[in-house]
Amino acid sequence: MLTLYYAKGTAALPVHIALEEAGAEYDLRLLDFAKKDQLEPDYLAINPKGRVPALVTPEGVLTETPALLAYIGQVFGAAKLIPDTRFGFATAQEFNQYLAATVHVAHAHKHRGARWSDDAASHDAMRAKVASNMTECAALIETHYLQGPWVMGEEYTICDPYLFLVARWLKGDGVDESVFPKILAHRARMEARPAVQAVLKHHD
Repeated sequence: MLTLYYAKGTAALPVHIALEEAGAEYDLRLLDFAKKDQLEPDYLAINPKGRVPALVTPEGVLTETPALLAYIGQVFGAAKLIPDTRFGFATAQEFNQYLAATVHVAHAHKHRGARWSDDAASHDAMRAKVASNMTECAALIETHYLQGPWVMGEEYTICDPYLFLVARWLKGDGVDESVFPKILAHRARMEARPAVQAVLKHHD
């Protein structure tokens, strides 16, 4: 049995979708960030970072969304959530790492300025850059990464739930979504998937 620790509005969403798509048996543990559940000793013993997602597996605990997505894709191979070539898998990892290391960080500057500066005045400047930075990221995804209809082309993979998360952020981050029709179409395709509909009941 797998156990996914998650919070609403976080990067646990694509991991939850991947588990559902894979047909995995798993348990869900919701953390309330408003109550600082993620900082309780019991959870810090599972994930000392005090963040989500965390996936408890028979082999140990995994954290970081790209790692969890890759693990699910490999463990549940019959679901075909990862490309079957080394280069294809590396390409999927490249995309997911870009979302984690660049796009998520750009998004986080809206609410998490304290991670980068103790000067409260600088937080406004960080927030002011979110729309342009996220627009730049979306443009790269639209023109370079999103092959269509899915990120990797014809096959649905672990990249698609992750892009879905990012696509849900864009409007709130001040991005003009209308100039990214491929991303919008991808989001609509994701919303039509039964697994996504089932998962969103726990996250919205």
